[in-house]
Amino acid sequence: MMRRTSNANRTRRTVKAAAALLTGALALSLTACGGDDDKSGGDKSTGPKESGSALTLPELNGTTLEVAAVWTGPEQANFKKVLAEFEKRTGAKVTFVPAQDPIINFLGSKIAGGQPPDVAMLPQPGAIKQAVDKKWAKPLGAEALKELRKNYSQGWQDIGKVGGEQYGVYYKAANKSLVWYNATVFENAGASEPGTWDELLSTAQTVYDSGVTPFSIPGADGWPLTDWFENVYLSQAGPEKYDQLAKHEIKWTDPTVKEALTTLAEIWGKKDYVAGGADGALQTQFPNSVTQTFTGGDQPKAAMVYEGDFVQVNIAQTDAKIGTDAKVFPFPKVGDTAPVVSGGDAAVVLKDSEGAQALATFLASPDAAEIQAKLGGYLSPNKNVDVSVYPNDVQRTIAKALIAAGDDFRFDMSDQAPQAFGGTPGKGEWKDLQDFLKNPSDVAGIQKKLESDAAAAYGN
Repeated sequence: MMRRTSNANRTRRTVKAAAALLTGALALSLTACGGDDDKSGGDKSTGPKESGSALTLPELNGTTLEVAAVWTGPEQANFKKVLAEFEKRTGAKVTFVPAQDPIINFLGSKIAGGQPPDVAMLPQPGAIKQAVDKKWAKPLGAEALKELRKNYSQGWQDIGKVGGEQYGVYYKAANKSLVWYNATVFENAGASEPGTWDELLSTAQTVYDSGVTPFSIPGADGWPLTDWFENVYLSQAGPEKYDQLAKHEIKWTDPTVKEALTTLAEIWGKKDYVAGGADGALQTQFPNSVTQTFTGGDQPKAAMVYEGDFVQVNIAQTDAKIGTDAKVFPFPKVGDTAPVVSGGDAAVVLKDSEGAQALATFLASPDAAEIQAKLGGYLSPNKNVDVSVYPNDVQRTIAKALIAAGDDFRFDMSDQAPQAFGGTPGKGEWKDLQDFLKNPSDVAGIQKKLESDAAAAYGN
């Protein structure tokens, strides 16, 4: 797992600069994109640019490969188009294998049965480490390393390393510091985009007074709740404390955690601010949390939904158009600076074959990333992806901000944790924050439960 080694003050400046860039650029793009309102699912062309590609792949006629990932719906369908291009270029046959969370458990059952996939897309650095510790993962070959080093910043390379050796190619990234909103609701309410947490609370009250519930929260899925916490914690406690909590160097009973949970309760604890109240939220899955925000005309079930850039895939399932009907603002700052939290999915080779290594090489290239970038709801950490291929101004702005953050981003905290704590449905942090959503008044009790589960998972 990568930890930031840069000077703390430089980190604060970089995070602040990245947040400022995102804030200013989003405001500019949303003002200007009235004529560029394609839904993010719209594909104007297929395949990578034919000119200028220096990527050479081997002939793999007769080779069959399996790729496992937890992606479903449009995300899975779009990734399959990337795999189809690899098939076209190499002659290989690639099968997508739908996996379940936690993917490490899924892979364990496949490996025990003697049928591991050739490549797995792992959504947590902690999962990569587990795959290496279990001797499932294979180091990247020379061609994949060459492509990775050419196209990725050192920070994105480092989070795919275990023990100094490269195992992962971060094919997909996420900017997890965004709040999407129904523009019609905001306009009718006279609400404005907030820049601070206090302003967010004021905006929520304005929306509520207009007759619309402010927030849609997917409580049935634990991972969005961890993302809510991480944005509040990073902005309020600062990057040094964030790093310490991510490594469990400080306890979840720390006063900074109490402060962050208390802040979250200012929204989670007001049942009228959450679509369906706590009970309704705990039955709402992530895709529905998005679609219910952008359907129902001027009376949707909620006005705002927090989550990353990938929300666009789900917005595309509605009639709302990005930049006009569905707009976005950076997660408001709770402390001195707005948070910049990233996540991602890495390709990891499980069978050390020419075909598997070639696929890892392809996924490390701009050619692969640009196919999915055109389809929307996708963000690449590959610095050589042509940002013009993203389907709208909002997505292009988010992509530029991610690359501009360089090496000093903060990776999703729960994804850095052992999967038993930070990545398993019904367990650990996911379950504890679901319990907190149900009863936000019990800050101390949830802190104790979080610490107990973290100590067991980290082994300290």
